[in-house]
Amino acid sequence: MNAQQNDYRKMIEYAIKAPSGHNTQPWKFKINENSIDIIPDFSKTLPVVDNDNRELFISLGCAAENLCITASTRSYHTKMTVTEKGIITIHLQKDSSIKPDVLFDEIEKRQTNRGVYNSEYIEDDLLKDCLSVVPSENGIYAYCWKYGTPEFEKIRELIVEGNTIQMDDTGFVEELKSWMRFNKKHSLKKMDGLSYNVFGAPNLPMFISKPAMGSYLNSKKQNKGDIKKIDSSSHFVILASKDNTITEWILLGRYMERFLLKTTAVGIAHTYMNQPCEVAELRPKLREVLAINKQHPQIVLRLGYAKQAAYSKRKNIKEVLITE
Repeated sequence: MNAQQNDYRKMIEYAIKAPSGHNTQPWKFKINENSIDIIPDFSKTLPVVDNDNRELFISLGCAAENLCITASTRSYHTKMTVTEKGIITIHLQKDSSIKPDVLFDEIEKRQTNRGVYNSEYIEDDLLKDCLSVVPSENGIYAYCWKYGTPEFEKIRELIVEGNTIQMDDTGFVEELKSWMRFNKKHSLKKMDGLSYNVFGAPNLPMFISKPAMGSYLNSKKQNKGDIKKIDSSSHFVILASKDNTITEWILLGRYMERFLLKTTAVGIAHTYMNQPCEVAELRPKLREVLAINKQHPQIVLRLGYAKQAAYSKRKNIKEVLITE
């Protein structure tokens, strides 16, 4: 393996640390002479919760950003192009003037923390600085609301309403179950999905853990748990796009990943509360909260301070690399 191939493999190694819906890891990578393709893996789609693949392409954007950040640490200039079908190509050119991106060290630290936070508020200036990585002139917008504001409460209500709709949908519940990993053995076998320890569940035999975890998949218990978590948080952040296209979903993913890495650097935890974006009938209500008519809310994040949580498993690079 030559030095360039080693560099490219390292870029992919860090790209796959990106977040994805249900930790499906819906990507494949192909190394070319002077570029890397990031290819959507449609065998990992979520037909119920993400029926237009919006969150899938946002995840690919996150992976692209991690790849580009890693490329900077090896003195590569990067340029991204996207096909109509959503295949991303990161064009790479050696350039000794390129400086390492300061966010590189946060890629391995970043995690989705679904737990209860400690109710401490994030300082306004600190959050504003983190949000500065989302420039609205590129058609991607970021909004934030502090706990206790009317907008925060309205978003909270929409999340509860979304939980009720989703948890009463047998298709949604079955899809969620299919991505749950019920103990350590199951998690290590699959190396994807939502691991038992991410939910704070004990490592128990499958015949115990599967029905136990499954019993919590109802709207009453889900809302009770989510309300507690929301009430321990500092802010909601909503990311929106001007248009509703594959290219903008990918671009939003890139900016979102930079935001998440920057918050990681200052000790801010995050998780996703995307129910108002995922349930079609709630999207107009969320737009009303944002007081916007032409933008499309895509991601809802819950922010705050919390102890470190368990990390989700990732596939080995060999499993996501397409070879000739």
